[in-house]
Amino acid sequence: METINSTQETENMEVHHHAHNPAEPHHKKNWKSYFWEFLMLFLAVFCGFLAEYQLEHKIEKDRELQFIKSLTTDLQDDIISLNIVIVKEHKGIKSLDTLMDLLNNPQLAKQHGDQLYFAARTGPRSNPFANNSRTFDQLKNSGGFRLIRNTQASNKIMGYYNQFFGIRLLEDNYNHEFDNFKNIAAKILDPAILRRQESDNGNIERSNDNPSLRTYDIEMLKEMTFHALQMNGSRRSRLLLLKKLKKSAEDLKADLKKEYQLESQVKARTHNSRFSQLRILW
Repeated sequence: METINSTQETENMEVHHHAHNPAEPHHKKNWKSYFWEFLMLFLAVFCGFLAEYQLEHKIEKDRELQFIKSLTTDLQDDIISLNIVIVKEHKGIKSLDTLMDLLNNPQLAKQHGDQLYFAARTGPRSNPFANNSRTFDQLKNSGGFRLIRNTQASNKIMGYYNQFFGIRLLEDNYNHEFDNFKNIAAKILDPAILRRQESDNGNIERSNDNPSLRTYDIEMLKEMTFHALQMNGSRRSRLLLLKKLKKSAEDLKADLKKEYQLESQVKARTHNSRFSQLRILW
């Protein structure tokens, strides 16, 4: 009995000796465990970075597309305005040609006073071309050109808007020439006739009573003709630049639509809209 009890006590002591200590880890980590933990952490951070980069890339791409769409709208506005301005420039040039023909011949001037006064009022009238640069100014002032990653498209946009410098220069020069023209015209044209030509709505109406000039002095008529000639030269030069600008606007608009596939996007939206309407009907 003593032997058996001694044996049991020894076994109990051994069991107690090998009992698990909760404070101790289950097992020791080796280098592979640390490596896999680091790899998983790295992959999680890297995937998060990729997702953020992809989201930022998509946002910038969407903004670029919105800028291009807005720019094509501005170009369409410019094309419409250019068509109107070009027509007016042709009429103005023709009126100044008529005025110079009459001033060069005092006898004709005496016979066609109504036509001379009308040409002297309508011929010099010219309005500066008011382009729509809303989107371009926004891109330039906000640093948005960095969003346009297509270098060729960006260069074409800059090339289009750089053409305005020459047009503005001619318009400023024309204004100085117009001032000189008015100085000599004030000595030749009768202000009472000029006032009578003005209608209530602001238009200039041609008289039919062959009004006379204040003077038919040849030298003064020639001086007025000279200033009309200068003005007409500036208008012809401006007309060429306006036609070139219109062609550039049309080409740039077509290139942007093709490069960014704007037409296909419009067709896709139209198709989806029709499909949705069919689903509603069903």
